[in-house]
Amino acid sequence: MATRMLGIPPESGDGELVTRYLPDLDWAHISGLDRAGGNGVFRAEFEVEYPRPRLLRLHVRPLDGAAPGSSGQVLVLNDATEARQATSEAVEAERVHAMTLLAGSLAHEIGNPLNALHIHLQLMAREVRKLRRLDGVPGLSETVERLDGFLGVATGEIDRLDYIITEFLQALRPTAPKLQAGSLNETGLETLALLRPELEDRGLSVVTELASGLPPVLFDPAQLKQVLVNLLKNAMQATSPQGTITLRSGSTPEAVWMAVGDTGPGIPPEQLNRIFEPFYTTKAKGTGLGLLIVQRIIRDHGGRIELESTVGKGTTFKLWLPLRDRRPRLIAPAPGSSSPPAPAG
Repeated sequence: MATRMLGIPPESGDGELVTRYLPDLDWAHISGLDRAGGNGVFRAEFEVEYPRPRLLRLHVRPLDGAAPGSSGQVLVLNDATEARQATSEAVEAERVHAMTLLAGSLAHEIGNPLNALHIHLQLMAREVRKLRRLDGVPGLSETVERLDGFLGVATGEIDRLDYIITEFLQALRPTAPKLQAGSLNETGLETLALLRPELEDRGLSVVTELASGLPPVLFDPAQLKQVLVNLLKNAMQATSPQGTITLRSGSTPEAVWMAVGDTGPGIPPEQLNRIFEPFYTTKAKGTGLGLLIVQRIIRDHGGRIELESTVGKGTTFKLWLPLRDRRPRLIAPAPGSSSPPAPAG
């Protein structure tokens, strides 16, 4: 079954290392997940172009469970092409549509009292201006100044709530990314700078391991910032004070990647398959929408998300974006083989 998925003749694939046919995955890292022990789990989605375009899912678990040392790992390779085409996109579109309707209704219901508050604050400001014209009342001037300050704060907070509602609606309504060539490193650093005060307030350390000479890639800077803000905020909320948030980047001949990692409690294996579901959250005050938005944006960019989590050690989300010029690549022939190499996806 695996050879059919990857377009490999069974007679030539038998006994070969899987790394030869899926070289883009970091197999050294994956194989090392089991040695330290713990419930380390790796999950990834990727596409192959040969023998025809397919979406494959890879799930890796240690054979010996949480025991230290390495007894090997089990790799489950699942062809999810038809499932995605037949149901996933339709279901996701229906869910997003339902959420958009719900969000629009909530925005309308919240917007009405906000508008009423705004109008009444304007009326109060008008009355305060009338008080300014009164003379001879002891202490009136100081009272008017304080009232004016209070009104300014209240008006500013109402404007901020209106902005939050607008941003929420924009996040749920699918919009095509405005692609432009740019540096993923720069976008990552700009997002970190935006969240730096909150990171410092929580007492978290930040480690950046950004690859030098990262090739430019096509992406929408605003949407990628939204993705990174969601992932970094999730990491911040999952990590205890004095913990560490890591931002890393790198590239392969086909893609560039950026990873957000934390030293939080990790995600239990039974929750891994649900974390991208709408409204599913493990946080007390979470909405369960952040990762759904992240997944949609990365898919719209033609990329993929990898998730690695070990209970008690932390979680890492790795974002992959395809390069503009993806060169065809052939699998190197096995040592001692005279048969021509098979194309790889």
